[in-house]
Amino acid sequence: MLHLSKPIMLGLLLTFIAPSLTLAEEVVNLYSARKEKLIKPLLDRFSEQTGINVNLVTGKADALLQRLQSEGRNTPADMLITTDAGRLHRAKAAGVTQAVDSPVLKQLVPESFRDPQGHWYGLSVRARPILYVKGKVDPARLSTYEALIDPEWDNRICIRSSGNIYNQSLVASMIAANGAEATETWAKAFVNQFARPPKGGDRDQIKAAAAGLCDIAVANTYYLAGMLTSKDQAQRDAAGKLAVFWPNQQGRGAHVNVSGATVTKAASNRENAIKLLEFLLNPASQAWYAETNGEFPVRADVEPGELLNGWGEFKMDKLNLQQLGLLNPDAVRLMDRAGWK
Repeated sequence: MLHLSKPIMLGLLLTFIAPSLTLAEEVVNLYSARKEKLIKPLLDRFSEQTGINVNLVTGKADALLQRLQSEGRNTPADMLITTDAGRLHRAKAAGVTQAVDSPVLKQLVPESFRDPQGHWYGLSVRARPILYVKGKVDPARLSTYEALIDPEWDNRICIRSSGNIYNQSLVASMIAANGAEATETWAKAFVNQFARPPKGGDRDQIKAAAAGLCDIAVANTYYLAGMLTSKDQAQRDAAGKLAVFWPNQQGRGAHVNVSGATVTKAASNRENAIKLLEFLLNPASQAWYAETNGEFPVRADVEPGELLNGWGEFKMDKLNLQQLGLLNPDAVRLMDRAGWK
């Protein structure tokens, strides 16, 4: 029987363990509220270029945040990608994120699209304008979100429920711009303009308008883009009946939001998470977002592509999106008082 001295045995043991330790370091664990097909190709490209493997877990945005909270410091997640600045703010408020002071990220992400303390950074911009049925609405009659309470739009508007965070963020942006009292007065009048009780998602509002149930829909443009490029002819036909109107161009600009990312407080692969975050903001990644997801690049120096460019240049609201999270509770209560179901 072969007997080895303790130093030799230790050396052999380290020989076997060391590669495993090296491999363990070259990984980043990602929780993503983006569907796999909308993020996986970018993650694969990141792994090819860096050698850092990405372990991806996808799920509903609110469920992933709850999971992070329940896992606490034992979470395997290094990074969270989610939709809407309101949800990013919730993650920060829940204490599951950490600040990242990266000169690269600060340079690439405009100030309004990132947390002032560096807890989250926007990856893509989501616009929520007014969509109108061509031939039924003269766009010259449209102007602002506030003007949608004018009598001519009575019973002509489709929009989803107040439980939807996209609408909550829209109302929060109006509170920031106009104050709570004026926004509540507007909301109480706005609910009387609905062609039907709110139901369904943004695609459903577009379909309803196309079917003649309403003449105006308020929806995120990436849903329209997804329908226009769908393999389903019925979706393409429905979306083709609507056009985009950019509201509030003489004032603060159209309401926008972001999908964004944060490094978790308990991240054990922090530096790899930051590398991934920076990778998702490079020109190629930003262009891919626009082409594949129908969302606008967060970087002003990246072209959004032919389809999005076809809707024309527009002025975006420059409100720091942290305000959407801070004002979310006020927006929800206001919408409840207004009777927005």
